[in-house]
Formats: sequence, structure tokens, C-alpha cells
Amino acid sequence: MTDTTNSTPEEIKIQTKDLRPKKSRTQAWDGWRPGPYGPPSAPSMERRIAEESALEMAAISGHGRQDGRARKIRPRRTVDIGGSMARWNLMRSLKTCADEHYFIRPCIDHLVEFLPPQAYPRNPSTSILTKYVHTSTNKVRCPINIVRFTPDARRVLTGATSGEFTLWNALTFNFETILQAHDTAVRAVDWAKSGSWLVSGDNAGMIKYFQPNMNNLQVFEGHKDSVRDISFSPNDSRFVSCGDDGLIKLWGFEERREERNLVGHGWDVRCVKWHPTKGLLCSGGKDSLVKFWDPRSAKCLATLHGHKSSVQACAWNPNGHIVATGSRDQLIKVFDIRMMKELVALRGHKKEVCSLTWHPIHHDILTSGGSDGTILYWCLPESEPVDELEFAHDGCVWALDYHPLGHTLVSGSNDHTTRFWSRGRPGIKIANDKFHIGKEQAAMGRDLAAGKMKWKTPQSKGGGGGGGGGGGGGRGMSRWSTNINIGGADVTGELDEFGREIPPQNKDTGKNW
Repeated sequence: MTDTTNSTPEEIKIQTKDLRPKKSRTQAWDGWRPGPYGPPSAPSMERRIAEESALEMAAISGHGRQDGRARKIRPRRTVDIGGSMARWNLMRSLKTCADEHYFIRPCIDHLVEFLPPQAYPRNPSTSILTKYVHTSTNKVRCPINIVRFTPDARRVLTGATSGEFTLWNALTFNFETILQAHDTAVRAVDWAKSGSWLVSGDNAGMIKYFQPNMNNLQVFEGHKDSVRDISFSPNDSRFVSCGDDGLIKLWGFEERREERNLVGHGWDVRCVKWHPTKGLLCSGGKDSLVKFWDPRSAKCLATLHGHKSSVQACAWNPNGHIVATGSRDQLIKVFDIRMMKELVALRGHKKEVCSLTWHPIHHDILTSGGSDGTILYWCLPESEPVDELEFAHDGCVWALDYHPLGHTLVSGSNDHTTRFWSRGRPGIKIANDKFHIGKEQAAMGRDLAAGKMKWKTPQSKGGGGGGGGGGGGGRGMSRWSTNINIGGADVTGELDEFGREIPPQNKDTGKNW
């Protein structure tokens, strides 16, 4: 110890300063240890956790909004089939019987046991996609003419009348990218069977080649008028296109050269599809004819007079034996090419049929879209629809496409929206309308938009002026009012703000009757 008896205060201060522990310059500061002059600091967070915390705090405090209000954190709905696929692969590896079948229990508790459509080959009802999932809309609103899943099924490609290609995530349905692909409306798109090329046609008759990364490599004039449909051959060496100039053209893909010109339709050719495995073409036109062509000789093999109006769409069944055609006469005809005869006529649409597609797994299921926004599901050989999505869209359903695994359906419409549909949960009944609220309420909502219903604001409870809430009265609730004709008598009904019917009250008892 140092003797400080006869030392001055200044000497004592210097000696005390020398007794303090000296920190080495090479010693790194450890946040877990308390410093000599302050409390211990918390450990540093990972960058990802710090960013998530900052986003949550910004959403709670309202940063990023001009009005300063807090943002609502809404979970995004996803449709992930990975878990059911893994479970099905495990069950297939462990099963002991070759003809073992899987069953679905009608209970929500058994949702984890819901397998993909491939697990139910003899039960096509598991692939009726009536559950509304999500609506995707471009910032620039315009009709959607084309919807197609990419070959890897990770994204959905949409083509609009603005000439833009938009890519949406097929799992979370959020926006990914957009590009100006054409100068006019996109009318036709088809992926090569290999998945390495995309061919598209527009309203000006131009045909373009794209890579999967949406890099445009080639562009040339294919038709003098609008291109209506494009379809690849099974080996991707050729593709066929049709247009409003009344021609069907066969192109060599690599040479970009017109090989043959198929002439036979007397008017605009609206659709053409190549057979899944054979050298056979099917086309439909505005002359109400369905024609089959040999692409090698450019000759018409057969002509079917099954429709009374313009043929809008045609689609080959994956088995290659039957083809479906949809027309403006509100009918869907299914033909067997082995006999060149009509198998069944499907009646159910109230207006013209605009789009057709077959289920990739259950080949008996056919899905069609109409000009009134309705989507119908058919299960052959039944001639009546097995399910109906009334008011699925507010406009014409121009395009439909299935996920390659068959658990998701995407639709594009004239109402500027792209909508996704999936399988319902087992044991839960789904109403057959757009938002699953019932046909009557959906019809009332459409009548309101058309101006057929009146908006009524009753007086507030507790006195006061009328309207949404008068002075001295409680908060009023707005109601829907409509006149319904029952048995020749007009009955006035009221709906609350949720669209539910309000029962009338008995004046004597004051109770609902």
C-alpha cells in the first residue's frame, strides 16, 4: 500500500488513477460482460430478426402511412400441397396391398389426412375445386385474356389486353413481376412440352418467342389479323396458329417458317389444338364447324356440324380419345374421334361458353367458363354439371388452367381479375357462389350493383333524427331494402349490413315471429 499521510490532494488523485485496472487495446469488447462503468448490454440480434422486429414496430406505430394510423397485419392465405404429397409418398412406400384405396372422412379433424388428387383415382369428387382462395388484380386494370401455369408450376402467367405479361406466385398468390410483352392485346399463349420456350400471339397478328425468364428472342408477323390460338406439337418441332383471317398456319419452330396453310373454314378461326400424342389438329370457327386436320398433308379429315353458333373453345382430353368444344349456343359437345360421333351434349350454361379445360389427373372432369361469369364442373358421362360456381366473376371467363397436380384452378376474366380456387376442407359444406355467402345474397349483391335495390337508412334507436344516427340517438345501422314478389304479392324485406335478412317483429309481443 502507498503511504498517503503527508501527500497533497493532487498527489492522492494521481495515485488513485494509477490503481484503476488498465484495459488492453487488443482486448475485444464482449457485450455479455458488464463494463466497469455501466450496466450489461443485451446480446445483438440476428439481422433477419432485427428486420422483422423493425417491420412489426413500423406496422404498429403507423410509420410509412401518411395518416399515421397503424397498418393491419393480415396473414396471406396459401395453398401448399407439399405436406399431403409427402404423406402420400410415405403411405405408398408402406402399403402392403397393390389395390389399396384411400378414403376421406367428412370431418375437419381429418384435414391432415387429406391426400393429393393422385391418391384418389376412383374418386373424382376430390378434385372439384369450389373453394375461393384469392383474387389478384393488376395496378393497371384491364381484361385478362390468358392464364397459364408455368412448367415448374411455381408461378401463374397472365396476359392482358394491355399487352402485359404478369407473373403471380402460385403458392402465396402475390405479385412477382410484370413486363410489356406486346404492343396490343395478348390473345394466345402456349408453353412448349419441354418447358423451355413460350410462344404468344397478339391482336395485331404478331408472334413472339420467349424464354422461361421472359426474355424475348424472336418476333415476326404470323397473321394479317388477330391471332386467336396457338398450340405446340408433341415433340415441340412445330406449332400451329389460327386467326381472324380465317387461316390455320403450321410453323416450323426453329426456322420460324410457314410450312403449310390449312384452308377450309369460311370465317374466323377461333380455336385450334394439337393432339396430345398424334399428328392431328382440331379447330373451331365462327362458321359453327369443328374440323379435324392432318398436319402432314394439310387436308381436312372430317367436319362435324354439332353447333348452331360460333365455336369459341376446344380442348383435347389427356387420354387423346375425346375432344370437347364450347360454343355461343350455350352447349358443350364431347366427340369421340374413334367413331367421329358425339358422345354427350352438356347443357347448363345460361350464356355462351368461352373457355374449356380438362383436369390433369381425373380425366373425366371438365371445367368450363361462361360469359356470365359462371364456372361449371362436369363429370363425364353425366350431362348435368356436378357443381357450379355462380358469380365466380363479374364478367366473361376468358381462360381457365389447372395446376399440374390438380389441386388449384386459376381463372381470368373480363372483370380485370385473376382468381384462384382450391379444394374445400373435408366435412365443410361450401356455398356455390363467389364469396361462399349463399346464392340469394350473392344475387342481391349483384342486383344492388345493377341499381335494382334501394339503400335504406332507418332512424336510430333511442330517438333523434333519421339517417345514420340522429342527435341524441344511438348509432344507426344501415340496411338493404328490396321488394320481393311472392305469389303475386309484393313483400318488402330488409337486410342488415352483413346481408342477412332481418325478420319482421310482431307489434303485439315485440318478439320475432
